[in-house]
This record gives sequence, C-alpha cells and structure tokens, in this order.
Amino acid sequence: MNSAADIWNEVLKMMRNDLTETAISTWFEDCCAIELQNNRFFIHQPSEFKKQTIESRFIGTIKSALGELFSSDIEVVILDDEELKAMTEAADDSEYLYVDDYTFDNFVVGNSNKFAHAAAVAVGEGREKHGYNPLFIYGESGLGKTHLLHAIRHSISRKFPHYKIVYVKGEEFLNEFIIALQKKRMDEFRDKYRVADLFLIDDIQFIAGKIETQEEFFNTFNSLYEHGKQIVFTSDRPPSEIHRLEDRLRTRFESGLLADIQPPDDALRVAIIRNKAEQLGVIIPEDVINYIAENLNSNVRQLEGAVKMIIAYRDIMDENITVESVKQRLKDMFKGSKDTLPTTDTIIEETARYYALTPDDLRSQSRIRNTALARQIAMYLIRKLTNLSLKETGAAFERDHTTVINSIDRVESRLKDPNDATEFSNVIRDITSNINNTKA
Repeated sequence: MNSAADIWNEVLKMMRNDLTETAISTWFEDCCAIELQNNRFFIHQPSEFKKQTIESRFIGTIKSALGELFSSDIEVVILDDEELKAMTEAADDSEYLYVDDYTFDNFVVGNSNKFAHAAAVAVGEGREKHGYNPLFIYGESGLGKTHLLHAIRHSISRKFPHYKIVYVKGEEFLNEFIIALQKKRMDEFRDKYRVADLFLIDDIQFIAGKIETQEEFFNTFNSLYEHGKQIVFTSDRPPSEIHRLEDRLRTRFESGLLADIQPPDDALRVAIIRNKAEQLGVIIPEDVINYIAENLNSNVRQLEGAVKMIIAYRDIMDENITVESVKQRLKDMFKGSKDTLPTTDTIIEETARYYALTPDDLRSQSRIRNTALARQIAMYLIRKLTNLSLKETGAAFERDHTTVINSIDRVESRLKDPNDATEFSNVIRDITSNINNTKA
C-alpha cells in the first residue's frame, strides 16, 4: 500500500464483512483518506452530520480493520472542512521550513542521479529554450526526487522573484479537487493552479485512475503549457508504467524530458554519508562510513537517517562513533535493509528469464554472446542490489572476483556509451523491476 487512499480502500473492503453496501455508500462514499501519520489515520468527511455518525457508530469498525492491516493500534481522526484546511496549512508551513535545506548546493551527485540533476539545474536556471518542459523525474522512494523539485523552486525564486510558484503533492491535488467540487469552488481551485509560472507536482502517480481529477489536471496542464509555463513532475515510475493513467496525459508527460534516478552506487553512498556528516558538523571515521555504505544500499533517506541516529547516540549516550557501536545502534536498520534485499537466485533467475535463458546457462562456462551479456548483467545487479562482496558474487557463478570486476566494468561502460546508454539502461531497469516485483 503506497498511499492513504490505498489503505482506505483496503479498510472499506474489510468493513464490507460487517456492514451492508447501503451502509458503506451512505456513510463513507464521500469520505476521503488524507494520511497515516504517527499511528493516526486521518479521514475527511465534509458532512458534519455524517462525521458525527461515523464517530459515534463506526470508529470501532474502522480501527479494527486498521489494526488487522498493521497489527498495531491505529487512532482514527475524522476531519471536517475547516479542520482539514487547518491541517493542510500547518503541514505546508512545516514542510517549507524543512525543505529549505533542499538546494542544488547540498544535493550529492553521482552516476545514478547525474542526468536528473543536470536537467533540474537547467530548469532551475530558467532555460526554457532547451525544451525541458515538462520535466518528468522518476525513481523509487527516497532517492532525491523531492530534493530536486524543491531545489528548482529555490533556484527559480532567487532568479525570478516575481514568479508565481506552486508546489503540490499529487494526493493533495486530488483531495483539493474533491473538496472544490463538493463545495462548488472550482473557479477558486483553477485560479490557484492556472496562474503558476512554475508548477511543481510531487508523486503525480496518485491521480491515476481518478477520472474527474485527470480531466481537470489535463486542462490545467494544457493551460499552463500553452502559456509557456514550466511544469515539473516526480513519480515513482515512468509514465509508461503508471497504470490507469489516461493516454492523453501519458503522451503529454512523455513529450518533454524524462529523467530517472537509480539507487546510489557504492561511491555515491559514501559521498552522501560524508556530506550529511559535514552538514551536521561531525567527523565520522572512514571505516564507519564504509561500513554503513556497505550495509545500507536502498536509498538516500535511509543513509541520512543512519547518520542522524549515530550522532544522536553519540550526543545522548556520550559514546564514540566506531564500527562496533554502529553495528549495535543500527542493527534494526541493517536488519530491515537486509530483509528487503533480493537473493542471488532471484537476480540470476530474472536476468536469465529476460534473455530466454535458464539460471544454469548463466552459471555455465558458455561464452555465447547473449549468455555472456546476461551473466555480466546478473553480476552487476547482484553487486548493486545486495550486500555481497566481489568474491561472494563470483562464487555464485563459480568464478573469481576479477571476472566480476570485468563484468561490472563492461555493464557500466555500456550505460555511459551515448550510442547505447538509453536502450541498455531500459534493459537494466526492466530486469530490476522484475526482480523487485518477484522479491515483493
């Protein structure tokens, strides 16, 4: 489940075991899930009468469903229009205080995010003539998409202080649209978005499947685009993989510049940890930095969280930062990371399947071109997606670590080759997606 809406849909399914369809449609049809935050699930209900009825008759049923979903006690909060508005404004205020640190100056650049960063910088400098409109940045959670979005905002606001800049999350756009429709405030809603000089929307995938919202967004997009306004999206996947997205929106998203961000490689993880420590004014020993980088490889947010945690332990517990102390203090984080890593068998099987081969083909001594390429990709992905050493990776194919190094070099060379990079990176992304789907 990726959003409050997904959670709410699951809750409604479970509630149908205890309530009739009439009860569901009567009391919950116009409810909208807002967010799950700190074990509190927020729901918006515009009708005061229905809000009171849900609170008096159905809170227990909702809590029971949430408890079954999360194996935890979740508090349910029903918001009316004024309460939702106050909550949204408070969230906006706190968010902008927090994201003031999201600038280009403190974004750590590496091979996995270099192109997306360069494209964002170009937009942030106001280079409309290069045709980076819309700019569509995509990648998994925690890799820096939101950072780049706010870095663009900072850059544009400095260079063009008169610009009207609008930032919104996809889910917030959806919720605001529903409220505007219910309250007959669509002119006010359109005025907010269609006057933007720079329109930034985070997690655009949340509008997919919502017919009326997509219709309104389509018109908003056209209005901005036709007036030469810059539009930037982020998503957890490329437009082609956003299911239930209307074709007319998909083609518009793809008409600009697509830039993906991949999980950080070894060198970038080290740089991110070192940079975060410097921002916080702390020196972390190199062996500790390397240990964290080797054991946490999923996303940037996790790496930064690890740095903050070990610094907090140092300050609170007055203990030195060593590999042993980090092992102890971050053991749950390391465990969570390892639990989500794919196995070598999964990587080998999915890579082989992509090339219509068998896992035994990849482990064999065959040097047939297709087989050799698939083997190189599998070795590259094992190093990228797991914590295995070069020696351990080679052992999975009954080869030594030098073969693994050569294989990784060949894959990385093709990823950097201007004549081959786009097509080959798509192959890597597709295989990685298959691996993650199998793992999940």
